[in-house]
Amino acid sequence: MAPQYAPSLRSRLAPLLLFLQMGFIAIYVFYVEIDTHTDLTRDFYATFQDVQVIVFLGFGFLGSFLVRYGFSSIGFNLLVAAVATQWAIVLNGMESWYYRGKVSINLRSLVVAEMCTASALISIGAVLGKTNPVQLTLAALLEVTGFILNEWLLRSLLRVQLLNSIMQLHIFGPFFGLALTWILDWKGCEKQFEKEKSAYKSGLFSMLGSVFIWMFWPSFNSILVDDRTPVRALEAVLSTYLALAASAVTAAAVTVLSNPKGTLNLIQMHSCIHAGGVAIGVCLTAVRHPWEAMTVGYSAAVLSTAGFRYLKGPMLLAHWFHDARDVLSTHAIPGLLGWVAHLLLQIQACDDPTTAVRFAVFHMCTLLLTLALSLSMGLVTGIILKWNFWRPPQDKKCFDDQAFWEFPHLAVGK
Repeated sequence: MAPQYAPSLRSRLAPLLLFLQMGFIAIYVFYVEIDTHTDLTRDFYATFQDVQVIVFLGFGFLGSFLVRYGFSSIGFNLLVAAVATQWAIVLNGMESWYYRGKVSINLRSLVVAEMCTASALISIGAVLGKTNPVQLTLAALLEVTGFILNEWLLRSLLRVQLLNSIMQLHIFGPFFGLALTWILDWKGCEKQFEKEKSAYKSGLFSMLGSVFIWMFWPSFNSILVDDRTPVRALEAVLSTYLALAASAVTAAAVTVLSNPKGTLNLIQMHSCIHAGGVAIGVCLTAVRHPWEAMTVGYSAAVLSTAGFRYLKGPMLLAHWFHDARDVLSTHAIPGLLGWVAHLLLQIQACDDPTTAVRFAVFHMCTLLLTLALSLSMGLVTGIILKWNFWRPPQDKKCFDDQAFWEFPHLAVGK
């Protein structure tokens, strides 16, 4: 007989999605217009498609390593990304609405919205398989709100440029997710859940998602570089590729060294091969030489791979948090490394000690503000999602598609 799962989400999920979509349509009818004055080339559209691949395909398949959670990983990723992107477009256009009464959208604003969505997808990776789609949607909406608020504060208070503030997603996203999973605090999370395991085919699909992210990450890092400085855009692409290449090679080596059997671990590999792309994204504006990019990629891979191997177990045993998709080692550690690299490279480039000290203080404030807001928003979101009204899956039913998807071949005949 088929297992009995939690009650149907029909009374929760369907009304929420219909309410959100009808609300978006109403807002877009009255307040959103297409910006026809911005001159963006067809090359920009091609790069925009690269970002699409990362957000909708890469992150979706990345979480499909769980043997019985492939439908949910890919399907919920698409659902959450579609909702969060529409919400991000509205929030990013609030300043335009305040001054002009309309929110103007173009390809560039859509890319910025999808980068905000990427931050949310990183966050929900920490609770992947342990939450239902209602909780994931609410978490994404609150995370995007917090991320855009953080971006606005960085630009308003600290005069941080758009590219620098948007790349804070590698710090804001994972720490939001870690605070969220810490508050939700599942019973028995000090050990693996019953179905939290991988298999040959699921690991292969997950590696496919990781490879897609690895391939298109240079576009993700370079698309918002000022069009008036094509040389900087080229430097961003080359630096990202070199950092990714160095991190892939280093991750393979450290994985073998850290494995008692001296073999490669597929899950560890696909989580760490793009650590260099994450780190270089945070410090991109300060990198000027190829060797700097490669050093950042190398260091990020070493720390990320070591974190994957040696941090997850102690974190579980200490009851700190259960990180389903290892966002700590995949994004948080490389993101912090990128922040440190940005600080060191900028100080090295300063001729005046006073300017270097001012920049260091400014840079510290940027990090502290981002961490404070991400952690506080994650805690608040966790408190909201912990309410039993959202009908979270039972512990024994976590990481299982059958709680949410129809499987005709498993139906019990009547």
